Amino acid sequence: MTMERLLLQLEIDQLNAAYAAALDEKRFDDWPGFFLEDGNYTVQARENHDRGLPLALIALESQGMLKDRVYGITQTIYHGPYYTRHVLSPAQLLGQEGNLIRAQTHYAVFRTRPGDASEVYNVGRYLDELQRTGDGLKFRRRLCVYDSEMILNSMIYPI
Repeated sequence: MTMERLLLQLEIDQLNAAYAAALDEKRFDDWPGFFLEDGNYTVQARENHDRGLPLALIALESQGMLKDRVYGITQTIYHGPYYTRHVLSPAQLLGQEGNLIRAQTHYAVFRTRPGDASEVYNVGRYLDELQRTGDGLKFRRRLCVYDSEMILNSMIYPI
């Protein structure tokens, strides 16, 4: 692996770490800033993804839609409190064409309700398209392909 590729790997891993920390620390207002203005965030079942079916649990098509989701999470949705903890694999570089970088990262998200045991909340992989900007890498597209056939309760916080 070349030095340039190793540095790109590190940059993607640091972006993923910052993304996970923002979500785990409930800094939801920071979440849209990881995406381009026209960035996409999709959460889709593996079964649908593997079959090429478009149905997704969540499909947000712009930074504005992500901000609307943050408003819903923080201002309108009532639910029992819980914490999340993201555990991520190192990113696997899938390709690079100019400023567009494709990568895959495996994830496991755990949920802990205060006073209760932790449980596996969601497991899968991120299929990312990243673009280099003046502010570093941003997600052009983050597709969360989850392996579980069942979602615990409802999905409120981003994966």
